[in-house]
This record gives sequence, structure tokens and C-alpha cells, in this order.
Amino acid sequence: GGVDPNPGSGTAPAKTFAGAISRTAAKGVINVLDPGGFGAVTITKSITIDGGGVEGGILAGGVNGIIINAAPTDVVILRNLQIDGFGTGLAGIRIVSAGAVYIENCRIRLMTTGIQEVTTATSGTQIVVKDTVIQECSGDGISLTPAAGAASSLFLDNSEIQGCNRGLVVNARGKAILNESVIGMNVLDGIKRVETGVIQTYKNNRIFGNTPDGTAKGALKPK
Repeated sequence: GGVDPNPGSGTAPAKTFAGAISRTAAKGVINVLDPGGFGAVTITKSITIDGGGVEGGILAGGVNGIIINAAPTDVVILRNLQIDGFGTGLAGIRIVSAGAVYIENCRIRLMTTGIQEVTTATSGTQIVVKDTVIQECSGDGISLTPAAGAASSLFLDNSEIQGCNRGLVVNARGKAILNESVIGMNVLDGIKRVETGVIQTYKNNRIFGNTPDGTAKGALKPK
């Protein structure tokens, strides 16, 4: 195992994501070498965190798993990660500011909110969630809530939101496009659009088993 005073190289790895990120240049890549829990982390620059074939873990009981508070032009890629809140975690991934966030092949479970976007980026934040599963969150699976003057867009592709309180909630100034995704068995609405929020479905989506019928009244806006 690594230790955080290490430089984070292949022969002298760091112990936590927070330790590794402080030693990784902007636009660099943090790779997970062995399975394990690598701690919560705040991202303030363009970077890639990749769990590789071992699916790096973040144990986030009582805290946010990953906070992204980068420049409005920065790009953050999160790949092959498992974020577990043990029923007390806050947000699995909280997006405060970034130009683009790519979340690929991740597992988020037992948080309050799976992915919580509250971007302040006036130029807009693009979020792509692909091949990802969000399960058993006590609040929303994904919530888009851009700040006044900001905007966000989400592309949810081949992903699942299951067993949360609400599946996908899009508030004013947010937009979501669903493609080949599953939103099922959530306690309340599968998808919900608030005020000027926009939700569009592309193809082969399955929205089922939510209460009362999976789709809040007025949730979908035509393409």
C-alpha cells in the first residue's frame, strides 16, 4: 500500500486520492493500482481519476465523496470508481464548478444524493454520465440545480437509477437528455422537471415501478 508523503509514482504510490491529487499536474491522470478505499477528495483542476480494472473505492459515510470545484473551463473525468455512503453519505459527486464532467462506469450507492450539480459556471457545465449505476440514495439519484446565472446539461447514457427517493430531478436552467437508460423502483417520481428545467428522452429508455407512475406531471418536454 501507498502512503501520502509519497510522490504518487508507480513505485511510490500515494495512499489516498487527496494525497495523489496534490501531486498531480493539471490535466494529469490518477490511476488506481490496487483495490481499496481511497478517501473523499476535492477536485480544483482538470484531472482524470481512473479506478482501472480494480474499481477504486471511496468510502464516504457522513461526507461528500467527490467535490468538483474547478475553473469553468476545466474538464474532469471520473472512471471506474465505486462511491459508498453507508446510508449516511451526503453527495456521491457534488459539482460546484467545471466546464465538463465525464462520469464513466461508476457505482454510487447509499448516499443522500448520487450526483448533485449546483454549478456556478455562467458558461454552463456539461455532464456526461455513461455506463453508471446509482442505487439506494435517500434523496435524489441525480439532481440538477444550477445557480442563478449559470446553466447545466446532462447526457445520461446506458445508465441506471434505482431504489432512490426520486430518480432524476431537473430544476430551472438545467437540461437532461436520457438515452438507453433505466429509472426504476424509486419511491417517488422517476423523473421530475421543475420550472424551466428540460428533460428529453432519446431512445430505449425504461421508466417503471416508481410512485405513483414514474413521471411527475409535466416532467417531459418534447424534443
